[in-house]
Amino acid sequence: MSSALEQFLTPYSPMIQALALQLRALIREVMPETIEQLDLPAHLIGYGLDRTYKGLICGITLHTAHINLMFARGTELPDPENLLVGTGKRARHVTIRQEADLERPGVRRLLIAALQQHQQVSS
Repeated sequence: MSSALEQFLTPYSPMIQALALQLRALIREVMPETIEQLDLPAHLIGYGLDRTYKGLICGITLHTAHINLMFARGTELPDPENLLVGTGKRARHVTIRQEADLERPGVRRLLIAALQQHQQVSS
């Protein structure tokens, strides 16, 4: 873990830090080729295939009592388990409050679908 990421996580509780690191590991497992970027004002760890907003696939946003797995084009993702929430024009997120939330099979499926979606749109 980079020192920048360590500093980014420092203000959050140990529980939030642990959830963020577990989700980070899952994202890196599903999308090993993505670039990780920190957006300090947005409390966001972003993942994409380039360093632009257009290249953003997903991200982790940190809050006091939970984290969100955000999908930049979430409105277009298949979500048979109805995990995605939000009211934005394009973005949607999955709220993660505990480790069990990360273990739901639908979370991994959403990550895979988001990567495939991004690759199709980019080609």
